[in-house]
Formats: sequence, C-alpha cells, structure tokens
Amino acid sequence: MGVRFLLDGAVVELAEPDPTCTLLETLRGPLRRTGTKEGCAEGDCGACTVLVGEARAGAVQWRAVNACILFLPMVHGKAVLTVESLAPVGMLNPLQTCMAGNGSSQCGFCTPGFVMSLHGRAIGALGSELPVADAIAGNLCRCTGYGPILAAGETVPRLAQDDSAVLAGLSELAGHAMASGSFEGRQWFVPRSSEELVEVLAAHPQSRIVAGATDVGLWVTKGLRDLGCLVFIGDVADLKAIEETPEGVRLGAGVRYAEAHGALARLHPDLGELVRRIGGLQVRSSATVCGNIANGSPIGDGPPALIALGAELTLRSAAGRRTMPLDAFFLDYGKQDRRPGEFVESVFVPRPGAGSVVHVSKLSRRFDSDISVVLGAFALTVDAGTITFACVAFGGMAATPRRAAGCEAALVGKPFSEATIAAAAEALQADFSPLSDVRGSAAYRIEAASALLWRLWHREQGVAVSVLDVEAC
Repeated sequence: MGVRFLLDGAVVELAEPDPTCTLLETLRGPLRRTGTKEGCAEGDCGACTVLVGEARAGAVQWRAVNACILFLPMVHGKAVLTVESLAPVGMLNPLQTCMAGNGSSQCGFCTPGFVMSLHGRAIGALGSELPVADAIAGNLCRCTGYGPILAAGETVPRLAQDDSAVLAGLSELAGHAMASGSFEGRQWFVPRSSEELVEVLAAHPQSRIVAGATDVGLWVTKGLRDLGCLVFIGDVADLKAIEETPEGVRLGAGVRYAEAHGALARLHPDLGELVRRIGGLQVRSSATVCGNIANGSPIGDGPPALIALGAELTLRSAAGRRTMPLDAFFLDYGKQDRRPGEFVESVFVPRPGAGSVVHVSKLSRRFDSDISVVLGAFALTVDAGTITFACVAFGGMAATPRRAAGCEAALVGKPFSEATIAAAAEALQADFSPLSDVRGSAAYRIEAASALLWRLWHREQGVAVSVLDVEAC
C-alpha cells in the first residue's frame, strides 16, 4: 500500500513513495504547487506552511504545519491545503484581499506562509484561539510589512469554511488496515492502534519511531541520514488521549504540544507559557510532548519542567509495560532507558499540591520560536515557612535534562528566605559543568541558572522580573 491523501478534494496516490521524501518536495515537484516555498528546510522560517486536516469527532481538524519536514507517510489518509487552495478560480479569498489591500506583504517568498498561518487561524485550526502575533510567530520573516500583516489577521479573524466535501473524502480514504511500504530496501509502517505498533516493533525492534518529525526531519534535510526502517505513530488513535484528573494529567505519546497546551496550562500557568514558546505554532502542531522526551535532547524544553513536577513515564513493548520517574529515563547524551522494541506510551504529570511553589523559565537568544540556552524548572513545597521538598531541573546545562542535587539539598529543610536562596544559588555552581557553544558560554549558563533561581524568589515576593532582566544578569 502506498500513500493516499486529499489535495483540494482530489485524491493523490503515491504508489511507492520514499518514506523520507517531504511533503514540500512532492508539492513543489510532481504536484507543481510552487506557491509553497522552501526557505530553511528545517521547520523554522514558516515559508512552507500548509494546512493538514484529519477527521476528528465528525469534523475536520486543521493544523498549520511545516511541509519541509513532514514526511509523506505522515499525510496518509489526511487532507492538504496549500496557498493555491485559497483561490482555486483566481479570486482571492477575504484574507488575501485584505492583505493585498493594505500592503500586508513580505518579500513575496515568505508571504504565502503568512497567508496559510492566518488562514488556519481564521478557519479554527489547532491553536486558533491564540493572538495573531502568536499564530504567526513561526513565520519568521520581518523584512517589510509585518505591522500590516498583524492588522490583516485582526481584520479578518474568522472565515466560514464548508468542510463537508473534505470530510466525505476523508471518510472514503479511511481504512482500518495499517499502511506500509518499502522503498529501496527501507520499510515503513503507519500502524492504527497501539497493538499494531507493539507487533511492528517486536518484528522490527531497531526501527526509528517518528511522531512529529520536528527533530527527525532535520536528520534528513540537513544531515542527509538514512533512517532505516520507520514507524510513524501519528495515526495510533489510542495514543492521542489527554486525561485530566484531580491527581494530574496523562498525555498519550501521540498528543501534540498544541493539543496539550490547555491541559498543561491548567496544571500551572508557567507550563502554559512554556508551551507557547516552544517553536512556532507549526512546530507545536506537529511535535508531541512524548516525542520531545523520547529523543533525549539536552535542550528539549518540555523535559526539565516535567521532571520538576515529578512526571512519570510509561513505556510499552511486547513484554509489557514499565513505569519510571522521568528523570531516570535520561542516561547520557543520546542514550535513554528504552529497550529494543519498546516505545514511550504516555507521560503522567502530577498536579502541584497545596503549598507548592512552581516556576519555569526559558532563556533563549530570541523570545519566539527559538532553542533554549538555559531552561530552569523549580518545584518547592513550603510548609509553615520551611522548604520541605525541592526538585530543581535544568535543560542546556548538561548532556541530558538533569536535576541539580546540590541546589536541592541546600533548599530542603531550610526556611524559604533570601539567605536560603543565596546558599542554594551558590551550591548550584557545583552541580553542572556546562559546555560553551554558539548560544552561550559555560560561564553565562552558570550565572543564568542562578539568576533563574533568584527570579523565583523575587516573583514570590511580588517583584516583577522580566526575561530581559534575567538575561542581563
């Protein structure tokens, strides 16, 4: 079986696709949809933004995504809209008319991506509740008419769209059989259930598991790597569950950051703000919370915050399930405690209890859509003025997301006071030996980590401390 998807209501069939060929390559090549541009080829600039839709609860859920890092099997059974889709008979839609009328254009190369991001917001795509500036934060060009682009998004905030034909087409494409194929000796699978996923991984234990491809995609477009056998988990229905209980939130491995945003924000506002700054909306509409964990990046934004809150990870294989504290999953750079044939099934994040002091701060060279230099996450329990529990975790300070044991020891059992914070900040200096790189020196990272601890203290005292204040430390 090959890849089949809808493009403007028509079925596109690719009989023997390369599983690491991107949607962008196919759009601009054989399909001649050249309005979608290639800029960075790493999911950063937004020039290649398209909308991908899938059937959810009797409707079509659209997502703005980066076509440059979206592999073809990931659109199997789905619908695609490009900038050409908005004016099929040469008549601009209201958003395009508004942008043309008030000079809402960049150089032209990036304009189609802006149009698609704003169109997604206007038709209620994933993340459409965000302000206009957040919806286009993943469209990075700022060369000319950025102010008028924002104005156009405010002027045309909502558009009616009849998705009945798309929904009917998706229903015709839908099938319960697992899609699979082979290209030049490389096999690929798109299982539909976790049971199928277990069986595939048991038979192919060294397979590369792909959820959103926001990191793996770059291994191909930038690293030119051969990924071997691939298993795409985006269609595994039972991995998409979000369970909110009084005890906490459980996120299945298929839950994307944009889908988890509300549940995490309800756990604590700092988590919501952190998610808002993870990539652009296109990245969050593809990247999964568990994928961000499973790839083990030392600068992944999610893991330090979830570690601080005491998250637990559940892994599954043909041998059964096992659960571990999230911080125990990361063994060394590029090495996680995941056995052959095993996959991350879900993560459970406990709800902060009474007396909890939670603070999460991300420092990056650019506020929106950028990689962390240092990310600090703090969870303290304060009882009658004494710190009875402390979990302090950082990203960007070591080969893995890691807790700061010395800092924690300097906090527990001490009064929640300025003197205690000073002692803990001093102890923190010995917890890490970070590397220097293009984003920041080792000395800067150490000082910044301490500054984030001080930021927690000042915020709890009612003193407003901005990100810029911390970055100036």
